Amino acid sequence: MVKMNVLYQGEKHCELTHGPSGQIIATDAPKDNNGRGEAFSPTDLCAVSLATCMLTVMAINAEKENVNLNGATAEVTKEMQASPRRISRIGVSLRLPSSLSSEWREKLEQIAHNCPVKLSLHPDIKIDVAFQYA
Repeated sequence: MVKMNVLYQGEKHCELTHGPSGQIIATDAPKDNNGRGEAFSPTDLCAVSLATCMLTVMAINAEKENVNLNGATAEVTKEMQASPRRISRIGVSLRLPSSLSSEWREKLEQIAHNCPVKLSLHPDIKIDVAFQYA
């Protein structure tokens, strides 16, 4: 179990504290939902969590075999629907090292598609994942 805390600071701003590390993240409501868009929105965090989970579980598995994914990146897009207001689509574009063998590419793509965050998201959310090797 991991304990985290949230402090509502007013004006739709929250401060999130990660218990084990003490790291802090701020959130704000997006401009299209009565906020100022000054920080990640809660749904932004959900969407970007998908990409960070994919990169993390790929790295965990790659490092076991001394395969280096340093410098890998992800670009995330998120689309909302109005009623009910929720995430309707998340796009993740992963860029991985071109030096990866075809065997590792296939293995890492399968790992990404089975990351814990993806498996936790509601099946109605459309998830598009693209892999690039550069």
